[in-house]
Amino acid sequence: MKKVTIHEAKTHLSRLIRSALAGEEVIISRGRKPLVKLMVIEEKPAKRVLGTAAGKIRFAPDFDEPLEDFREYMP
Repeated sequence: MKKVTIHEAKTHLSRLIRSALAGEEVIISRGRKPLVKLMVIEEKPAKRVLGTAAGKIRFAPDFDEPLEDFREYMP
């Protein structure tokens, strides 16, 4: 983990960005108080496509019937 002051961050921003891109955690502080963390923005995952499992899944005709062990609890 790399800790730098705001002044150092302004002076060496390009170098700090390269460090963050390489996976290093970069903390920017004011004096001894940490303020922010410089981190990589992850790419958004691709949008899901609905219906890709159509026709691949089948349900038994009685899949939603009560289980035998619980029949006594049913009204």
